[in-house]
Amino acid sequence: MEVSEILKKLPYSAPFLFVEELLHVDENGATGTFTFNENLDFYKGHFKENPVTPGVILTETMAQIGVVCLGIFLVGNELNSESQIGLASTEIEFLKPVFPGEKVTVISEKIYFRFNKLKCRVKMLNENSEIVCEGTIAGIIKVK
Repeated sequence: MEVSEILKKLPYSAPFLFVEELLHVDENGATGTFTFNENLDFYKGHFKENPVTPGVILTETMAQIGVVCLGIFLVGNELNSESQIGLASTEIEFLKPVFPGEKVTVISEKIYFRFNKLKCRVKMLNENSEIVCEGTIAGIIKVK
């Protein structure tokens, strides 16, 4: 499956799409990027004088690039409009803040994909190649 096909099958749209580029995907993992536009709504209140990207948004970005894009690749053409994708578990450690305007890179490595459950090791890097956060994320892909 081509990268452009994977991006078209993502079940998200702005303002909740956190995949800008999908740089690489194969049966073992995925790599992609996203730039956090300074005008995103959550910056208005997370923190008023010094906005920082919320951890839940960083986790969602890692899930969309590292688990959902990879899952779509693995499931391939079996995925259809009635398929369901859901988060099963996360264990993330946050190491550095991500500020408005920053571009991040997400790298995932498949731990396993069985019984419609995909579990990956994920890490997010800032533009200086420093680890922002890392951990594991699992999701379920239900194909109908």
